[in-house]
Amino acid sequence: MDLPLSLRMAKSVERRYRPGMMAWHYEHGLVLYASLRAADIHSDDTIYPWVYSMYDKLIGSDGSIATYREGEYNLDQINAGKTLFALADRSGEERFSLAADRLHKQLVNHPRCKCGVFWHKEIYPWQIWLDGLYMEGPFTAEYSKRHNDSTGLDDITEQIKTTYSLLRDSETGLLYHAYDESKGMKWSNDETGCSPHFWSRSIGWYLMAAIDVLDFLPEDHRNRNDVLAIIKELSASVLRFQDESGMWWQVTDEGTRSGNYLETSGTCMFAYSFLKGVRLGYLDESFVAPAIKALDGVREKYLEEDENGELHLGGICSVAGLGGNPYRDGSFRYYITEKIRVDDFKGVGPFILACTEEELLKK
Repeated sequence: MDLPLSLRMAKSVERRYRPGMMAWHYEHGLVLYASLRAADIHSDDTIYPWVYSMYDKLIGSDGSIATYREGEYNLDQINAGKTLFALADRSGEERFSLAADRLHKQLVNHPRCKCGVFWHKEIYPWQIWLDGLYMEGPFTAEYSKRHNDSTGLDDITEQIKTTYSLLRDSETGLLYHAYDESKGMKWSNDETGCSPHFWSRSIGWYLMAAIDVLDFLPEDHRNRNDVLAIIKELSASVLRFQDESGMWWQVTDEGTRSGNYLETSGTCMFAYSFLKGVRLGYLDESFVAPAIKALDGVREKYLEEDENGELHLGGICSVAGLGGNPYRDGSFRYYITEKIRVDDFKGVGPFILACTEEELLKK
C-alpha cells in the first residue's frame, strides 16, 4: 500500500536529515513538528523515534537548550519549542518540560511595543512582523492551556487582534509584512508605519497562527469570536488573489508583474489554513476546492521524485526580512530577488501540514 503523501515527504526528509544536524531554529522545528503530525494522523510509529533523536542532542537534563540564548529576545527561537510538549508526554522525561519553561520565561520578559505586541527581535525594536505571531503564538497557547494560565491566552489573542488592526490594508484586506511603531525605519510608511508590500508567506504565517491558537482556546473565551472573524475575513481576502494555477504569488497582489513568481511556502500555508479551517468549522465548504487546487498546483509545478524515490520540493523563497545589514528595503525588487530554494524546510513543513489536512478530508 502506498504511503500518504505527507508521510512520503516526511520520510524523504528523515533520510536526508539525521541526528546531529538539527539546529535550534524555527524551520527545523517546523518540519519536525509537521512530520510528527503526519505520523500521528496515519498511526505511523516510525517518525517519533527520529524526532526524539533530533531533539535529544539539544536538550540537557536541566532543560537547557543548545545554541538557544534567552537574552536575544528573538521570537524565532520559540517555534521549535512546540514539539517539546509531545516529547514530554511520550517520553515522560522532565527535561522537555523544563525546556518549555525556559522558552516561556523569555516571553515573560520579552520587550513589547506600546500597543502590547512583542517586538519581533531585540535587534528590531518597536517592530511587529507577521511571522512573529506564528513563532510564539501556538506555543504560548498550548503552554498556557497546560498550565491553566488564562492570562496567557488573553495575551496571545489580544496580540493577534492588535496586529490585524495595525497591519491590515483596507483596500485589499491583506496584511503588510511588518509594522514599525516608531515609524523610524526607512521601509516604514510615515503615516501607517507599515512596510510597502504584501508577502504571501508572512500572511500565511499569521493565518496559520490564528487557526492553530484556536486549538487551545476555550469555546467561551472572550476573544474567540474575534479571532474567528479575523480568520474568515483574511481567508476571503487571500482567496481573491489566488492565481488560476491554484498557487499564490511571492508578492501577493502583484500577479504576473515581471519577476514575480508562484511561491510554494505561502501557497501551502494558505492551503493548510483553508482545509483546517473547514475541518474545524471556522470556514465554509467553499474553501476546500481552492485549497485542493493550490496543492495540485504545487505538486504539478514544484514536486519531483528522484531516482531513489525521495521527494523534493522547489519554488521556496529562502528568506525575506526588513532592515538589517545589508539593508532590506521591502521593495518589490527585494522580494523577487531573494534566493529560491529546493527542500527548504519553510516550504516543506507547510507542505506536509497541508497534505495531512487534505488526507484527513479524504478519510
